[in-house]
Amino acid sequence: MPKAAAKKARSRRAKKPKTTQSQPIIRPHAAGIDVGATELYTAVPADADGESVRTFATFTEDLHALADWLERCGIQTVALESTGVYWIPIFQILEARGLEVCLVNARHVKNVPGRKSDVSDCQWLQYLHSVGLLRASFRPPAQVCAVRSLWRHRDTLIRYAASHVQHMQKALTQMNIQLANVISDLTGKTGLAIVDAILAGERNAEKLAALRDHRIKADTKTIAKSLVGDWKEEHLFTLRQARATYAHYQQMVAECDTQIATFLRSFESRIDPRAQPLPARTSSHVRPQRNEPSFDLRGELYRILGVDLTQVPGLQSTTASAFLSEVGPTVERFATPKHFASWLGLCPDNRITGGRVLSAATRDVKSRTAYALRMAAQALHRSQSALGDYFRRMKARLGAPEAITAAAHKLARIIHHLVKHRCPYDASVFAQEEELHRRRREKNLRKQAALFGFQLTPLQSND
Repeated sequence: MPKAAAKKARSRRAKKPKTTQSQPIIRPHAAGIDVGATELYTAVPADADGESVRTFATFTEDLHALADWLERCGIQTVALESTGVYWIPIFQILEARGLEVCLVNARHVKNVPGRKSDVSDCQWLQYLHSVGLLRASFRPPAQVCAVRSLWRHRDTLIRYAASHVQHMQKALTQMNIQLANVISDLTGKTGLAIVDAILAGERNAEKLAALRDHRIKADTKTIAKSLVGDWKEEHLFTLRQARATYAHYQQMVAECDTQIATFLRSFESRIDPRAQPLPARTSSHVRPQRNEPSFDLRGELYRILGVDLTQVPGLQSTTASAFLSEVGPTVERFATPKHFASWLGLCPDNRITGGRVLSAATRDVKSRTAYALRMAAQALHRSQSALGDYFRRMKARLGAPEAITAAAHKLARIIHHLVKHRCPYDASVFAQEEELHRRRREKNLRKQAALFGFQLTPLQSND
């Protein structure tokens, strides 16, 4: 054999891939899509088409062409990464075509070591999906997704409005108007009345202080002293623009509330409020929460969920709305409260190797429902309930961060049980647990006292 031919043969042998034992194919009609901002790299099984990897643009007509090609290839299920918001259009088009779409977390589909490319990424997705190694992320129904988009947009508007409140406070401080130091809320009735009067041209401190609401703790004289400053034109201009922008965002929030109320009315009722009226508000929920919608949100949530979650200590209407908009009216996708708490990232994520627990910290999960439950858990600090006692006990034992997570975990389990069985919240169950805990503590204290030769006797009441 000539030297050139032998060298060529050795080169062919070197490039031949090693044979490895592959996983059994569970989904033979599976495809993988690497999602990008301008291009979609799509891989199908090698025997489905002569060109198993194709690239499509992200224009609408190209997305439909991609769906047509997948149908011609006999594809039944597609895996794609949840990259930003770029996956939403192709997800909706493929779902409308009747294909099973598996939306996976990008963390779970990291490519094998080596050179990375879009082609290898989509082929890796297709392989993992075909052998059944991918699990779809939870995505609520389209009706819930519509409300979720509105609620998230509303939260964004509220954050933007809050930044302009800070601009107003800054402008007042630059003029040495110490109004924020004598009233607790600049956007309350008194604060906005004074700011509007200042922008209208009023400079008399006594007249401005006369706008004080009767519920303000500071007296008129103190407020008048805080309203003496230097009225610089540049700071007044900043204050005027910040006030106008804040009012504009409040109007947008009101319009968003109207749209949300319209969408919520389209949800199916799980309970008839006329046959089973909405329970009365608890003592801790008499006042409406700040930034709560103007419509009867609590009544709508009771009709949709079939249970009043605001009866649970710490939970407000906005917390229940976060649950509805992110999870839906049911918890059927979560078999047990443990599954629900794990999805929220509110339980330990044990990392065990060699019989040793390397880490038991919770997973880093970006969940708006978990965030709302953590905020509700913090509200239990002053709650005179069994859940409040539990939070304070966990805080003394574990510290504040771990106590918040533990209380949020307990609230998540309570919500799962109430929504699944549509039963009202029963505080006596937790009161019994607290009584058992008190008895155990008393027993342990008596045992410790006996070790030191003491005997505990209860105090006699003066009744």
